[in-house]
Amino acid sequence: MLLLKDEMPLVAMEFMNAVHLEDIEIINELFALIVAYDKGKSSIEEINQKYQEWIAHTVEHFRGEEVMMVEKGFPPYAMHKGEHDRALDEMRGIFQEWQKTMDSSVLKIYLIEVLPFWLINHINTMDTVTARFFDTGFSPCGIAH
Repeated sequence: MLLLKDEMPLVAMEFMNAVHLEDIEIINELFALIVAYDKGKSSIEEINQKYQEWIAHTVEHFRGEEVMMVEKGFPPYAMHKGEHDRALDEMRGIFQEWQKTMDSSVLKIYLIEVLPFWLINHINTMDTVTARFFDTGFSPCGIAH
């Protein structure tokens, strides 16, 4: 297991916490497939399917937050969406690299060294502020909406 559910930070909106837990489940399943692949016990197709499931889930995860940010007039929407776009581009780039090389180390380096730090940092910063705004109506600048 790569990420532990009880180590993930929680935010003020339960729907966001639930989606983060779903993310962790998919990421851990993907990582298990990669480890199994290295031992000859899973296939490229299984990894591809799980990675594509993860991308689709992430697109919906981000879209859910972004729709609510727009509906509620979240002031730093553009910054938060920009980070979502950057993260999705990175996920897709890693997948393309894997498709070209079929080198599992490309996936493992990303999942072990990059993703956990980014995910926890994103939840602790942008998602925490966003969830607080959703819950209270106060922006990070202290402006009520």
